[in-house]
Amino acid sequence: VQLQAFGGGLVQAGGSLRLSCAASARTFSSNNMGWFRQAPGKEREFVATISWSNGGTYYADSVKGRFTISRDNAKNTVNLQMNTLKPEDTAVYYCAADRISRRTYVTMTRAEYGYWGQGTLVTVSS
Repeated sequence: VQLQAFGGGLVQAGGSLRLSCAASARTFSSNNMGWFRQAPGKEREFVATISWSNGGTYYADSVKGRFTISRDNAKNTVNLQMNTLKPEDTAVYYCAADRISRRTYVTMTRAEYGYWGQGTLVTVSS
């Protein structure tokens, strides 16, 4: 296992959770990192990404202003702070690393992420 996500759980609507993703076996300090999520019966969708080079971020419209992605290259971790959670945020959340190191732009395309964690379940109750 190279990526492992944790921090999911059950939270009420309006609450917050912080997900973390730890890398093992190798470093991803030169890879853009991302978070995706998959709700029951739906396709896995992009949530957020962060650049390896300048820490630049990009978010899906559905989470913009509520979620914040960050990374700590020294600890080989990437985090997702989720605030003002809504029931529609309920999903399994996956962290992922860009399959190409040192890519000069961030991407939202799932196929461009070649390393995946096992996922952590976030349930938001109304």
